[in-house]
Order: sequence, then C-alpha cells, then structure tokens
Amino acid sequence: MLPETLAFTLEVTAPVFLLVFLGLFFARIGWINDEFNRVASRLVFNVTLPLLVFLSLVKTDLDKVFVPELLGYVALVTLLAFIWLVWRAKRLEDPADRGVFVQGAFRGNLGIVGLALAGNQYGEAGVALASILLALLIVQYNLLSVVALSLWRHAGGINWPRMGLDVLRNPLIIAVFLAIPFSLLDWPLPDVGLKTADYLASMTLPLALLCIGAALDLGALRKTSRAALSSTAYKLLLLPLPMVLGAWLLGYEGLTLGVLFLIFSCPTAAASYVMARAMGGNAVLAANIVALTTLLSTLSISLGVFLLRFIGLS
Repeated sequence: MLPETLAFTLEVTAPVFLLVFLGLFFARIGWINDEFNRVASRLVFNVTLPLLVFLSLVKTDLDKVFVPELLGYVALVTLLAFIWLVWRAKRLEDPADRGVFVQGAFRGNLGIVGLALAGNQYGEAGVALASILLALLIVQYNLLSVVALSLWRHAGGINWPRMGLDVLRNPLIIAVFLAIPFSLLDWPLPDVGLKTADYLASMTLPLALLCIGAALDLGALRKTSRAALSSTAYKLLLLPLPMVLGAWLLGYEGLTLGVLFLIFSCPTAAASYVMARAMGGNAVLAANIVALTTLLSTLSISLGVFLLRFIGLS
C-alpha cells in the first residue's frame, strides 16, 4: 500500500514541479530570457490556457461537476480566510506589508499549477472541476486582492468599474462562459477546429510551468522576512488544512476532495507581485512569498496528495 501510494504521489506532483525547476535551469543557462518569458506568458494567458479550459468543459458532463453547494462552500471559506488574514495582518508594523501578506496567503496559482495537478491526478474530469472553481475564484481573488491592497493604502481608492471590466474581459472567464452552452446543449464543433485547439491547448501546461520557473527570483529569498514566512505558512498549510477538513465533514471525497485540496494548497500566483507593485505594496515581500510558496509547495502538496491517497479519501 505504502509503495503504491508513494509512486502515485510522484506521478501526480513530480512532472509539474520538475518543469518548474527546468524553467529555472533554462533561465540560468540563457535558453529562456525575459523577452521569451513575457511573450510566452502572454500567449498562454490569452490563447492556450483559455482553450484548455474551454475544451475540458466542452468534453465534460457539467451536471456531474457543476455543484452550486460546492461553489458556495469554496466562496465562503475563501471569504472567511480573507477576513481572518486581514485581522492577522494588523499585527505587522509596516502598512505596506499588510495587504501583500494577505494577498500572498490566499491567492493561489490556480490557472497553471492547480489545473496541471488536477489534470495529472484526475484527467479531464479533474481539469473540468478545477476550471469551474477557477471561474469563481478568479473573480473572488481579484476583488479581495484589490480590497486587501487598498485597505492600508493612503492614496487613491478602489476603482470598482475598471476592476469589474477587467474581470469580465479575463480570457479564462470568457472561455468558461463560452464553454457552458456548448457542453449543456451538446453543440457540435468542427473536427478541424477541435484538432487545432487540442494542439494549442496541449502547449499550455509545459510552457506555462517553464515560464513560472524562469521567472522565479531566488535572490529574493535572501531578503525573506517573518511576514513572508508567515504568509507562506498560511498559504501552504494553515489555510488548506481547515478548508479541506471542512469539505470532508460536509461529505466530499474522491475527485472533489482531491481537487479542492489542490486548489486550496496551490503556491501564490505570480500576478500577486504585479498587483502589489502597481498598488504601492511591498513588492519585495510579494516576490519573496511567490518564490517561497512555489519552492515549498513541492513538499506540502506532495505530502497532502500522499496522505489523501493513503487514507483513501482521493
């Protein structure tokens, strides 16, 4: 039982994180530069990742993965986690650290790492469920991130209309809403279009994971602070544990519980650094949290997948 569970865990997590470290290695030897990373990341975000989400949903029976009660649970625990983190952040001395600490502790890299892990473990059904959750959490994460970074910001306020427009124009949100009628009404798609979309979608996760690794700033870890370590602990351990436990107590198990764990325990999204810098937060702290959670999640997620598999809950 133990060797089989360990082998299963490595099959799920090792390919994902090996690609991240390969991206870091390729950047170090000059095979990937900043310009490549910028262009490739834009291609993934605007084209290949939306296609991956769209195809996963089109090929899946949404009646099996679209559960309003599950979406409600995810939205509620995310909001409760956010409220707790805001209260916890008040203990930090520097106001510029507080919003960054909060954002780093709850905003996960669902679109890349979450989907990759869900696909490795559960195939298209896992990607479909993760995509549904992704559509909800993209909106919630963006709203709460702006709120967190604005709470202790002296200049300016929250531009709600612009933020709402940015959410509606998000390619992943558009992909989800386009896929829903195709799936529910069983609309046919031309074979040529499907084949082309499959080719593009298959590029998504390898290319995106390489870009994450290439963008990692290990030098930032030398400036790691107590705030960064605390935010990392919340992101990888202190929040996923009660969130997954609550879902289990509500009766979720198997694919659903496994995907929830992968979604809740993802490392911090790299976009949190961009937003922190744009809104006057501590950008160095944001970079530290992204680097720390990405590196340490190789252990925390592998351990979580192992335990859930070992005790028969996923």
